[in-house]
Amino acid sequence: MSHQPDLVIANATVVNSYGRQDAHIVVHQGKIAELVDAAQPVPAADRTVDATGKLVIPGGVDGHCHVAQVTGRFRTLDDYRTTSTAALWGGTTTIIDFGIPRDAQETPLAAVLHKKELATQSRCDVALHGAVISWDETVPWQLEQLAAEGVRSVKMYTTNRGTTMADGDTIVKVMREMVRLDGLAYIHAEHDPIIADCTEQHAQDGRIGIEHLHRTRPELAEEISVKETLAMAEYTGAPVYFVHQSTPGAVDLVSQARDHGLEAYSETCPHYVTLDDSVYASTFPEWFACCPPMRSAETVAALKERLVSGAIHTMSSDHSCYDLSQKRERTDDVRAMPHGLPGVETRMPVTFTAMTSAGATVEQFVNAFAAEPARINAVPGKGRIADGFDADLVVFDPAEERTVDGAALHMGTDFSPFDGKALTGWPAVVVSNGRVVLDADGFHDPGAAGRFIHRNGFRQHQSAAADAAQLPAPAL
Repeated sequence: MSHQPDLVIANATVVNSYGRQDAHIVVHQGKIAELVDAAQPVPAADRTVDATGKLVIPGGVDGHCHVAQVTGRFRTLDDYRTTSTAALWGGTTTIIDFGIPRDAQETPLAAVLHKKELATQSRCDVALHGAVISWDETVPWQLEQLAAEGVRSVKMYTTNRGTTMADGDTIVKVMREMVRLDGLAYIHAEHDPIIADCTEQHAQDGRIGIEHLHRTRPELAEEISVKETLAMAEYTGAPVYFVHQSTPGAVDLVSQARDHGLEAYSETCPHYVTLDDSVYASTFPEWFACCPPMRSAETVAALKERLVSGAIHTMSSDHSCYDLSQKRERTDDVRAMPHGLPGVETRMPVTFTAMTSAGATVEQFVNAFAAEPARINAVPGKGRIADGFDADLVVFDPAEERTVDGAALHMGTDFSPFDGKALTGWPAVVVSNGRVVLDADGFHDPGAAGRFIHRNGFRQHQSAAADAAQLPAPAL
């Protein structure tokens, strides 16, 4: 290289999803310039971070965040500065948010462009998903514009009638557009008629408070919706990604579809593999108001097995930053309270602890935390420590244990569903786009340095990733 590199992470055990190696990581102008065999002298650099005895993994990619989200009369309390700062504290260097229309007057394109403008204040890199609630003749053109903006996925809800729900006709038509535009259909799968009826039955019986949330949204509702959506994906030929799957049955349906050639993917969230429905009998059940709700201990154990086996592809936070005052407004009626949990900052330690305690390797953790979210969401330059990739890096000691203190986190709210839990896998040093943003001295705010990431076409990216996987690993 003609110039001295900006940064070297020296004496690192580099862990990618496909293996590990001992190396010095050379960083220049925001990119990984090269990996130098750790047996060689440490290259000179403007700054050197010694990672002796520690692991270095790719910065996390959180494919499912809600930032400054407006749903009905509630708005999450965060902004891009807050959420991106919390993400970096938690070892996540790229977040993917949603442009979801706030009401019937806001179009899918306008919702995304609004979020893109807000994202100019982000401290980490940002990509976006679109969302369609109802179909009209302008939607194909709007989706073309989104694709030109690098927004190559569209979320649709199969529940939440009257707010965000898309009907079956809309889902089929959007799936056809995703095939045409080389995009990916994102699906929140819960069967609305079952949920609506079950919730109404509970309301009539006076069992509609937060302590009954898990009973109002049965596992069957999720699994039937997954089955129906897979049929639509098979009919249209569209690739489909299911967010926050909470049951092994839902995951198994996706696995079976993949066995028959469908491009279908499963995501889960940290809370679904660590918390069970006993939380709704706890002192603070409002801490756990989310949809789908927590499931039985048996379901949680089986879901974790699917995660460790690789049947679940990605681990996302589904970050939604409400505070307890919002949660407690209507704990008497789950239909009137906001659902969603803060989690972008704790995704790394909760996932690492859950997976490794169940026998997973660090490589498997990296796959779910960074590599697969980057690959499936067609995010270029992310999810791997290799020459030419973005210099997004996390240094950590896999044996270090900390206890979650919800009040000390940085997500802009006043609680964490993991408060008081002892977890391992916390970041010690975080590098984002070549900048050290977290180290032993604390957080170093890079300012509004996050970039908007223009994502590739879905199948285009999968093809390129498959070709890259056939290449031999760089020789050290």
